Amino acid sequence: MNNSIKRNIFRSARLTSLYIVVAGIALIIIFPLFFLFSFSFMSDYETYSEWPKPLVPSVKAEFMIDKDSEGYHLYIYNKSKKDFAGFGPISFNNSETDLTKLSKYIKIQANCKISIEDINSYLSIVDRDGEIRFSARKDLFANYILFFQVTRDAGPSVLRSLMVALFTILISLSIGGMAGYAFARYFFKGKNILKIGVLFVRMFPAVSIAIPMVIILAKMGLTDKPLGLSLVYAVGQISMSIWVTASVFMSIPVSLEEAALIFGTNRIGAFWHITLPLALPGLAACAMYAFIGSWNEVISAIVLTQFNPTFPVVVYKALIRSQSQVNLITAGSITQALPAIIFTLIIRKYILQMWGGVKV
Repeated sequence: MNNSIKRNIFRSARLTSLYIVVAGIALIIIFPLFFLFSFSFMSDYETYSEWPKPLVPSVKAEFMIDKDSEGYHLYIYNKSKKDFAGFGPISFNNSETDLTKLSKYIKIQANCKISIEDINSYLSIVDRDGEIRFSARKDLFANYILFFQVTRDAGPSVLRSLMVALFTILISLSIGGMAGYAFARYFFKGKNILKIGVLFVRMFPAVSIAIPMVIILAKMGLTDKPLGLSLVYAVGQISMSIWVTASVFMSIPVSLEEAALIFGTNRIGAFWHITLPLALPGLAACAMYAFIGSWNEVISAIVLTQFNPTFPVVVYKALIRSQSQVNLITAGSITQALPAIIFTLIIRKYILQMWGGVKV
């Protein structure tokens, strides 16, 4: 076997190993997210009565009603057992009270809406034929709706979280961007030491900063308010913005600003019309980090909020209080992730431009 064949075999083995490692990492990341997403659409019956759990939630549920001397009986199809299993009350009669309870039970446990009129029509068929099998379409978003109904202050907390995230982006980009431009364009004594020093704040846990900030925010009158919380979040994001924007501004040639000055504009105009548009990818990346960091922050929000919690705090407290409502908690978790995903998709073209993927 010559050396070229050996090199090709070695190269193929190395690429195969790399693909296996990448595929393994992808599976480790994707599978938990897939099950989290899948659980958020499952009904209570699918979550707690079927084992092994279905990989994909069903879009409809199959039922069966029969009758004996004790009354009517309701069954639901169990995918794991591949057969119908008892569901709901042991037996029920053709009365308005029993049918109302049965309809509510089906809605809560199976996420299916079946009216009393439909049940009455099914019972008439049972009286004639002995049994009936029917299916009902599930309300896939029932867990999401129920989460906001049973969780206190969930709706307003989403708006508060959005306000906190937007304030954090505004503060971190304005201060961090100006500081990053100064680090990129000007030379002064102690520049490198100061640039490294701004990262010291990120070395401390968020809770260690949040505790003294309670006293500072109380004196400023910003306790338990979105602006006060965004100031705390911006402390850590400013340093990241400084480093990212400084590197972006350094990559933009100074000659472009000088050319703009020669053609009659002032320094502010040169920055606004030349440098800032070219720096948008870096600013978009800083905005993404600031949004995700502030949106998902829990520890500082627990310390700094009491009557006006953010949405991650609401989800966290619901997780602590709940011992069996797994599908509701997963619905809240997916809801928490959606704004960050949407925001990232909105600014993705600028981030791709920073990596050389597209042109804006």
